[in-house]
Amino acid sequence: MARVASPSAHRHRWRHRQPGGAQAARRLVVGVDVGGTWLRVAAGDGGRPAVALVLRSSREPALLASRLRGLWRRVGWTRDRVAALVVASRGVWTPGERAVLARSLRGLARRVRVVPDAEAAHRAALADRPGVLVLAGTGSIVVGLGPHGRWARAGGLGPLLGDEGSAFWIGRQWLRATAGEASRPRLRRLLGAPDAVRRIAAQAPAVLRRARGGDSQARHVVAEAQRELARLLHEAARRARLRPPVRVSWAGRLMDDAAFRAGVWRAARRQGLRIAPRPPAAAPVRAALGLAIAALAPTTRTPRGP
Repeated sequence: MARVASPSAHRHRWRHRQPGGAQAARRLVVGVDVGGTWLRVAAGDGGRPAVALVLRSSREPALLASRLRGLWRRVGWTRDRVAALVVASRGVWTPGERAVLARSLRGLARRVRVVPDAEAAHRAALADRPGVLVLAGTGSIVVGLGPHGRWARAGGLGPLLGDEGSAFWIGRQWLRATAGEASRPRLRRLLGAPDAVRRIAAQAPAVLRRARGGDSQARHVVAEAQRELARLLHEAARRARLRPPVRVSWAGRLMDDAAFRAGVWRAARRQGLRIAPRPPAAAPVRAALGLAIAALAPTTRTPRGP
């Protein structure tokens, strides 16, 4: 996939090649992966990926729709030109949640479908095959797909009730363990910040470095995070009725850390689950694009999401 546009981190300026000739007349299919920081867009003519675009993300439906409408204007796309759009987003597990977001996007394409981001990540990583995906970045969720198309999830309840083992979880546990009286004013300012979750999660890389350097408190926090993710992995595999060895893969910046990821696999095995880790086959945005392509072929059947 050729990357033809790249926004500035602050001004979001774009460089775009307008397609010409017969290519311009072809209908487009578009897949969107809504991440915590970046929004990734992949577009093709229904046969092969043609362009990849990246811009600042927003998970608020109204803001997301506005951001995408602005992108459509900049690159010259219209509803009539875009035959199918699939958006993979967080916070859309129920049919009602997906419908609300889909309605806000219906002016962008002839067909619009919204899927959970974890489902898209699973489809991309394991190529629609049974297994479990461990997604851990700022937050966390574990998703399993059983041999008969049964989806199951564990975790994914957000920072107030869940996000076990995530970067946010690691940052919060570290601040709890190390906060002294002198640090209380700084912590109060942090907790009152509008982006408190992101800023607490940003502590995680330093905690991982400390753990590798031998800091006993950091090692304890990291090991606990790995055990929490392993527990969720075990729960998702059980709910999806997967037989061992369970095929597993990963997504998210925290799980991209090879040493941290290896600790999660060790913890899962210690908890009695036989696993067969596999590297992700593709990025989630490619799965969203694939679902958009499939939307143009009514006879194509894919495992239905939760």
